[in-house]
Amino acid sequence: MMGDKEIPKKQGSNKKKKKRGGSKRRMTSEQTLAYNCVSEWVFLDRSPLSPAAEDFAVPQPKEKLLFELHSHSIHSDGFLSPFKLVERAHQNGVKVLSLTDHDTMSGIPEALEAARRFGIKIIPGVEISTMFSQGRDSASDEPVHILAYYSSCGPAKFDQLEKFLSSIRDGRFLRAENMISKLNNLKLPLKWEQVEKIAGEGVAPGRLHVARAMVEAGHVENLRQAFSRYLYDGGPAYATGSEPLAEETVQFICETGGVAVLAHPWALKDPIAVVRRLKEVGLHGIEAYRSDGKLAAYSDLADAYDLLKLGGSDFHGRGGKQESEVGSVSLPMLAVHEFLKVARPIWCRAIREILENYAENPSETNLQLIMSFGKPKVCRGISPVSCSGDFISRCLSSWLTNEERQDAEFEAIKLKLAAISVSQR
Repeated sequence: MMGDKEIPKKQGSNKKKKKRGGSKRRMTSEQTLAYNCVSEWVFLDRSPLSPAAEDFAVPQPKEKLLFELHSHSIHSDGFLSPFKLVERAHQNGVKVLSLTDHDTMSGIPEALEAARRFGIKIIPGVEISTMFSQGRDSASDEPVHILAYYSSCGPAKFDQLEKFLSSIRDGRFLRAENMISKLNNLKLPLKWEQVEKIAGEGVAPGRLHVARAMVEAGHVENLRQAFSRYLYDGGPAYATGSEPLAEETVQFICETGGVAVLAHPWALKDPIAVVRRLKEVGLHGIEAYRSDGKLAAYSDLADAYDLLKLGGSDFHGRGGKQESEVGSVSLPMLAVHEFLKVARPIWCRAIREILENYAENPSETNLQLIMSFGKPKVCRGISPVSCSGDFISRCLSSWLTNEERQDAEFEAIKLKLAAISVSQR
């Protein structure tokens, strides 16, 4: 297994900063270019058309643009609602947040509503549970989590993605039942109702919910003990669900207009084998940054396979010293810029596909799907139902840059949408 050794600090990094007469290190021309490009995308919602434009104030020249790309809410195994998560991220200075609940995107609409209030940009995301197989025997299989990041308009082929995720969630119910059965056989009695109550109505239970039930029942002192003794991968109470293959999942993310990133590779038995295989089917990046800095081994692994280097806090809101705070991972602006250079063309194609589908079939259902992900502040006061073409055209200014909107295919879509608006009037 690869080590988690960090890149050594440069000599002199421990010297005390001068109180007076000193100056902050200037950004290089490359860093300045990256900052300007990222800033343009982050503040697309800032528009003179918006009555709340003051919420998206123009950043100062060296203001930090903090990205949080890995977080969870009560819609999976987090402790905070999407609203409270966004509020906390805002308090911590986060400018862009991706909610990446396990195997569900049900918390995204609430996160978007909260983000409009607090002036944060949301990247709709999901952390998908998969299984990686070495092909030798089932004993060599191991769980692998893939993060998927989608456009402001949501995933293309949303119905297909939801069906894909729903199948995994169904397996999570069966998995939790099997874990409870194993615990009961270990003379650690738990009832399904306890886990179901902790998970919440309609939420597919995970290991964390079972662990919380164990703490409440007095079987263990804390969550850490529940995992280290019983629920770790391959542990005496561990069980699998109906997770799809990791390769299949990465391909599906690509087909639905997402960016696929390997989550916490340091938790894998053989990260090199996983990365090698997933790169072949379209993996875009891996997590190489944590709250304690960049992990040299995984940065080198990303370089070896020409992958993006990303990271996030994996915040759940459980509290305690063991958990990283939301917004605690400091992604370099160059890494964020590289991410957006890869992601934005993918997201543009997804938005184009979604809008073309709506232009061909301007149904209420298709419009509501776009609304659930993409309604920005600039469109408040416009009735999407009575004037959907105008509504979506206005939304484009918050989803895409001027250069992206001037694409010939988007111009053609706007003409179709204008015709729809006329017919609706």
